[in-house]
Amino acid sequence: MTALLSAWGQGDRAALDALLPKVYEELHAQAARALRGQPPGHTLQATALVHETYVRLSGQPGAGGQSRQHFFAVAAMVMRSVLVDYARARQRAKRGGERERVTLDGSFDIATPEPAVDVLDLDEALTRLAARDSIKARVVELRYFVGLNIEETAKALEVSEATVSRHWTAARLWLRRELTTA
Repeated sequence: MTALLSAWGQGDRAALDALLPKVYEELHAQAARALRGQPPGHTLQATALVHETYVRLSGQPGAGGQSRQHFFAVAAMVMRSVLVDYARARQRAKRGGERERVTLDGSFDIATPEPAVDVLDLDEALTRLAARDSIKARVVELRYFVGLNIEETAKALEVSEATVSRHWTAARLWLRRELTTA
């Protein structure tokens, strides 16, 4: 896998084609976690999310070729982008109708469930958070969109678990404030 990531990192698209079967199950599980907070009737399925992620990754040679953790972090950003584009398309289709709602609770160690959040509002809030503190935004992407736990997020970001816990708590509080005043 390391050799394939390295080859893809150097722009070899065939390496990504060879890599996909090796990471498909894990990408599918990440996609399922990312879709878990979607409302009933949501038509995007995990398989479609993985396939769209692959299509977008294949258009960015070398985007995730540094390490396994980096690859899955890039995949998380792409999945977020796909979900946001999907929500925007659904909103356009409804001509300004109700936006898609997602929750920030899931199974992410949150003591009390949070109300549903508009995926477009969440994307805008994450963009603002990234401008203020990019590491907190990355923690949210990896925890929320990929479904990584604290330990996996720490490995992906190459920081301590305590640092991830602090960032996760602070980011959730900041996002809750931003999303309830929006």
